[in-house]
Amino acid sequence: MLGIDIGTTATKAILCDARGSIVAESQAPTTLRSLQPGWAEEDADEWLANVGVVSRECLGQVSFPSTAVAGVGVSGMVPTIVLVDDQGHPLRPSIQQNDARSHLEIQHFKAQLNEGDVLRRTGSPITQQSIGPKLLWLRRHEPETLARAIRVMGSYDFIVHRLTGGFSVERNWALESGLFDLHREDWDDELLAMSAIDRSWLGEIHWPAAVVGGVTKKAASVTGLAEGTPVVAGSADHVASAFSAGLKEQGDLLIKLGGSGDILYSLDRLELDSRLFLDYHVIPGKYLINGCMATSGSIIRWFRNEFAPDLSYRELDAEAATVAPGAGGLIVLPYFLGEKTPIFDPLARGLVFGLTLSHTRAHVYRAILEGIAYGFYHHLEVLAERGLIARRARVTNGGARSDLWRQIAAHVLGLPLEQIAHHPGSSLGAAFVAGMGVGVFDDWAEIERYIKITGVSEPDRAYHERYRQMFGLYREVYESLKDRFPLLAQISSADC
Repeated sequence: MLGIDIGTTATKAILCDARGSIVAESQAPTTLRSLQPGWAEEDADEWLANVGVVSRECLGQVSFPSTAVAGVGVSGMVPTIVLVDDQGHPLRPSIQQNDARSHLEIQHFKAQLNEGDVLRRTGSPITQQSIGPKLLWLRRHEPETLARAIRVMGSYDFIVHRLTGGFSVERNWALESGLFDLHREDWDDELLAMSAIDRSWLGEIHWPAAVVGGVTKKAASVTGLAEGTPVVAGSADHVASAFSAGLKEQGDLLIKLGGSGDILYSLDRLELDSRLFLDYHVIPGKYLINGCMATSGSIIRWFRNEFAPDLSYRELDAEAATVAPGAGGLIVLPYFLGEKTPIFDPLARGLVFGLTLSHTRAHVYRAILEGIAYGFYHHLEVLAERGLIARRARVTNGGARSDLWRQIAAHVLGLPLEQIAHHPGSSLGAAFVAGMGVGVFDDWAEIERYIKITGVSEPDRAYHERYRQMFGLYREVYESLKDRFPLLAQISSADC
């Protein structure tokens, strides 16, 4: 099975066999652009070119022919917006899930709708992640683009379209779009009308493992895959990643230390909370309640690029490890692209609070790692309010390779964090979903053959209590400043 993941920083692919082995891997970088404060865009054509590169590289690493690939699954960022014309070509850069440009349109939606009713209908609050306000922003600011558009789709839906020629929508893009009635399992006409689009823009909704088409002759020439290879609807990246990390039972928790920060909790029943997102699990009948922080590892990358370009992340970790927990009294608010869950404040800003001349680069870097961990802890508090307690917690993504960041997260959360050995994340989940779709696997539990725990980061109770005190300040800093962030946004917009 070939699994492809359209990620924020890279397009990744794996080939895996049915016995639990990953036999080939490849990735190609992608570019996230933020041309104005709060904007986040990418080039969908770059994703498509990358798919051709990583698919061919994976096939070049194995001895078997492309006809041996039983199925293809694609995962990706959600709910990214890609607008295409009548030829299936993107009309503009994608608008990413963490883009915060539509704050005025969000307020318009909230003024016109009953927010509680929208949450009950769609499972999603009206936030910077909602598709409707972003489409309304496009209608107001780029009407010429919308005049040429015939479809709106997500990142992985776009790749599936270019592989198969068909138009499909995977259920989690529909659900996270905020335009889908969870109970009727259909698009919500009122929300579509407010978003200034109609049903013809949206493809047919499918479960992740549903086969939606075969690789076309043109796509085969680009990817090296055999023409006709089955392609499934795919999966949201965080959902695929959570499943491939073993989240199957009620109480399983995953912390994803990636470019953005995800926290996912597996549910056997439907739970709605206005501060969190809801997803369908890839396993029918189950759900994932989850949070997504707009920036996480991307702050670390920004800090290194701007202030320590000659150092590796390992060297920055070594510096920060010499600093005691609490970073010498520094607190970082990690709201560098606004924030999604659990505060849903697109105008929030990043902040370093408590600086003195005694602080060094190592203090600031450690405070960034701790600030991101405080963001995760905020989500645990929300879950605990609903009686949702983690029975097992795992940690994945690039940040999990950092011993320091992983250990800081364990201390802040007060949970043992199991690290998965060589976890490819979403691409593995996408590949397994493809395997279920074409009948290679009989049971979702077979994912366990791909999972190996390589170590556990244990929390220190004394450190946890210290971090709890710092977390209280972290929350107070935001609450005391949140009314001032709109003024900064006005100033920034005037400067642009």
